[in-house]
Amino acid sequence: MIVVTGATGALNGATVEHLLTRLPADRIGVSVRDPAKARHFADRGVRVRQGSYEDPAALRHSFEGAEQVLLVSSNDPHADAVALHRAGIEAAAETGARRILYTSHQGAGADSPFPPARDHAATEQLLADCGVAWTALRNGFYAHSLAWLLGPWQQTGTIAAPADGPVSWTDRADAAEAAAVILAGDRTFEGPVTLTARQAVTFDDIAAMASKAGGREVERVTLDDEAWVADKAGGGIPEAMARMMLTTFQAARQGRFAGVDPLLAELLGREPRGVADQFAAADTA
Repeated sequence: MIVVTGATGALNGATVEHLLTRLPADRIGVSVRDPAKARHFADRGVRVRQGSYEDPAALRHSFEGAEQVLLVSSNDPHADAVALHRAGIEAAAETGARRILYTSHQGAGADSPFPPARDHAATEQLLADCGVAWTALRNGFYAHSLAWLLGPWQQTGTIAAPADGPVSWTDRADAAEAAAVILAGDRTFEGPVTLTARQAVTFDDIAAMASKAGGREVERVTLDDEAWVADKAGGGIPEAMARMMLTTFQAARQGRFAGVDPLLAELLGREPRGVADQFAAADTA
């Protein structure tokens, strides 16, 4: 059996949907905070059990009989993500899982200015030390995050943001599908694997793509870091959140998200969607 955590969320929920096209439903289980929200899976024969990283006993019950467990990374900015991930890893190991998979992030590193990257690096170390075979799915930076970082460019015709660097913005739906391919397939992936779009682009590149897609000039304006934080805070975003967002640009400037890898395309059997595809889709919607 394959057990997937966080299956009522966008990423791993989509992974379960793809698993259902590849495997019988009785070979799939989900571990979720609220089983009522996973009724659509239970109705199709998926085993649904309550489990959360904060409740190790329930988590072990939800992992019972699993050969593979896919752990979703915590997205709670106020939680100790590494401690939560440790609980998931320990529960999977204690219940006899033969492989633990984890939704990590491209650019995972203990010295990254981007705090989640440090959490992912620490979690990968826990996996390496757990005594169970493991795979870290280092997904490229999800392209939908651009909506938070680009600002109101559709209204202003301007992308005003701090200095950046190339990022291989990756479609979350593609990453979800690739996880299902790995889980259901016969090919073994040891340790970290990188799943990204084919191209890394800067905000200058994105401005050019937006101009082409929209048929009007979109200007890229580079703001001082502190001026950008102040502008975000003045617009109603808490300063702490703005500073967290700033670390994305700081890490990009260091090339932390610049790498690209052909594996995602290989797993999907097609080209992954990139930023230009997203603009084109929005333009035709």
